[in-house]
Amino acid sequence: MSENTNTPYDYINMPVIPTRGLVLFPGSVIHFDMSRSISVAALNKAMDNEQTVFIVSQKDIRTEEPDRDALFNVGTVAKIKQVLRLPGEGVRVLVEGMYRAFLVDVMAFQPYINALVKQVEDKERKQTEAARMALIRHAKSLFDGYAEAQGHVPADIAMTVLATEHIGGLADYIASNIHLPAPDRQAVLEQRDIIKRLELVSGLVLRETSILRFDQEIHEKVKGRMDKNQRDYYLREQQKVLSEELDEGLDDELEELSYLAYKCGAPDEVYERIMKEIEKLSKMPQGSHEGTVVRNYIDALIEMPWKKRTRDKINLPAAAALLDKEHYGMQKVKERILEMLAVRTLVPDLTGQIICLCGPPGVGKTSIAKSVAKCMGRKYVRMSLGGVRDEADIRGHRKTYIGAMPGRIISAMKQAGSMNPLILLDEADKLGNDFRGDPASALLEALDSEQNNAFRDHYMELPIDLSGVFFLTTANTLDTIPPALLDRMEVIELSSYTREDKFNIAKNHLVRKQIKKHGMNSKKLKIQDSALYGVIDFYTREAGVRKLERRIAAICRKAARALVDGVGGIELKNGRINVTEDNLEAFLGVKKYRPELIAAKNMVGVVNGLAWTQVGGEMMQLETAALPGTGKITLTGSLGDVMKESAQTAVSFVRSVADSYQISPDFHKDKDIHIHATESAVPKDGPSAGVTMATALLSALSGRAVRRDVAMTGEITLLGRVLPIGGLREKTMAAYRAGIKTVILPEENAPDLEEIDPKVRQALDFLPVSNAVEVFAAALEPLKPAPGVRVREQEMPLAGLASDKAEHAHTIEGNAHGTEI
Repeated sequence: MSENTNTPYDYINMPVIPTRGLVLFPGSVIHFDMSRSISVAALNKAMDNEQTVFIVSQKDIRTEEPDRDALFNVGTVAKIKQVLRLPGEGVRVLVEGMYRAFLVDVMAFQPYINALVKQVEDKERKQTEAARMALIRHAKSLFDGYAEAQGHVPADIAMTVLATEHIGGLADYIASNIHLPAPDRQAVLEQRDIIKRLELVSGLVLRETSILRFDQEIHEKVKGRMDKNQRDYYLREQQKVLSEELDEGLDDELEELSYLAYKCGAPDEVYERIMKEIEKLSKMPQGSHEGTVVRNYIDALIEMPWKKRTRDKINLPAAAALLDKEHYGMQKVKERILEMLAVRTLVPDLTGQIICLCGPPGVGKTSIAKSVAKCMGRKYVRMSLGGVRDEADIRGHRKTYIGAMPGRIISAMKQAGSMNPLILLDEADKLGNDFRGDPASALLEALDSEQNNAFRDHYMELPIDLSGVFFLTTANTLDTIPPALLDRMEVIELSSYTREDKFNIAKNHLVRKQIKKHGMNSKKLKIQDSALYGVIDFYTREAGVRKLERRIAAICRKAARALVDGVGGIELKNGRINVTEDNLEAFLGVKKYRPELIAAKNMVGVVNGLAWTQVGGEMMQLETAALPGTGKITLTGSLGDVMKESAQTAVSFVRSVADSYQISPDFHKDKDIHIHATESAVPKDGPSAGVTMATALLSALSGRAVRRDVAMTGEITLLGRVLPIGGLREKTMAAYRAGIKTVILPEENAPDLEEIDPKVRQALDFLPVSNAVEVFAAALEPLKPAPGVRVREQEMPLAGLASDKAEHAHTIEGNAHGTEI
């Protein structure tokens, strides 16, 4: 079948020019530029053969080399009227649309697109002549409206529309001469039913007319405003000239300040104050010191974001996902934050929630505040309170002082550019006070929801509404926060991370972050899990993960040096560094901390105590020696006053039960007691070592060894009662790390076992006790009487009581806590 020799109803083989954003209609004459090689080659082929070409639009204008799927199915067969070669490789071509055609198949894509096309016949539904004429008149009327709104439609186009009576041709002509998006033009081209085609075009003309009229209204409004501004400017210039002639110069600066005061959206009271200050400034000599003070004050009032607020965009599932992504663990903290967000969803104007995140350093308090701001869609500003001693830092200085400025709260709102930001008051427990005032007291008004809707900064001297501000505070301890300030906060406790927490944070977050930061990837550096545990155990002692991140960064630096120049003694395998527990010292040097391990055997007078520190739980061994002497009691190991009192209480209690354990009642007269806590350089205090001291003392006096796999915590009274303690989660983790099997704890702390890490609960046996005699029965080895000496009967009921308590503890904890004790 030769090219272009068949009847119009057969398949025709002809070159194709794909266009981008251009749709050609039958009967239309257009010109366009092209430079793609396939288009130029198709044009050259068409010029050699009857000058006809198939023009079809691309679905995506960004496609450089279209395939069959990138082209629409319907295009237009066109006659090439004129070709103009442009500088370079460009060509400008003038074509006239002949008839619609369907793209049947593509025969080739190189050197040009060659395709089989078939002419598309128009269809027309049967209808009365009246209906036909009504449709044509309606379309022409709509085009007249479009031409009126457009304003510059050529007269020949309008006359051609008026003279056209064929429905299909009218639709094509109107569509080709109005501004339509390419998808709408293609939809008109693909419509075979001429009635539907004209109806479609009529709807598009009506839409475009409405858009044009609306655009014209906007243009007229803008022009009217511009005319008014130009008129005002002209009058002001005239007034300025007249004022200059009369020596009454009008200061441009004052005009600008007045305009800014009007535009800043301040409340009426503030606006009136600004205008009074501007009037005052106008009467002052230029360059005077007082004028500078007034000008700075005016600027401070204008710069406040009086009418700028952000809308809370709270999505609880998204917020939960964000918190889980950015923070590992801390389920209670996340639940409390999500509860707070849920309440704000129901009550958007809720005020009075001041949350204090309290926990040791490095556990993520500041980053949680950032996440809360993201969840709420609010601006975030951090305000550090550490070391602030001057009340004026919070409430501002009075204008009468040189260098006066607003307080930190007002400055934070300016920085946020919003009247309802989230302001983080960081390190609230480190506020100081001196002769310049108490900054903690200055915060009372700002954090009180009943008063902060009219907060008065000393510099601003005007009521400022802080009720929309969401305040979050952080602290390492609550002890140094004044009670009045603490009473305004709802405290959320963040405990220190356990060993497993640190491992998961390092593996899922810190390692990736540091490897990327140091220009590497997992193909160049691999840190094994055992190496991470080694870093945690032997190179860090902290509650958070800051030092852990620094150690990981040190590993990355060492690895980077090895990758670049091979220096450092680091072994590379296939261009990759593998960090394991065995080669960890090559990266970080000798181990900084020794592992916490239990003693090799049971010893007399040595008891495993459990302590809480700011860097987590620690196992602390207490040693007691009973020496011949005069009854002197010596306490060493940097013990605080509370811990010394606990030691005195333990001695008194042991004296009261000495007879039951075959101890001389006069040991307080003929024995010197020395109680020592290991790691003497570390200060220690608190009452929770009471049972530990009592057990160590009883062991030293009775000669009964203490079980090495037992650790204990609890406060003791004179009557031997065991009172509850804090930090159980951290203390049990320390026992787990050291290889302890049984943990003795106060009975009132038994409900707290639910908060302990599941892995720890499975590995340890827990013995809740209410009396010290139960501790002695569980922790001390059975008494071994000398030959011929009979054990006192009084001791047996005590042992039985401890056994019953152990059975009760096993019943509470269930089978997950091991065998019965």
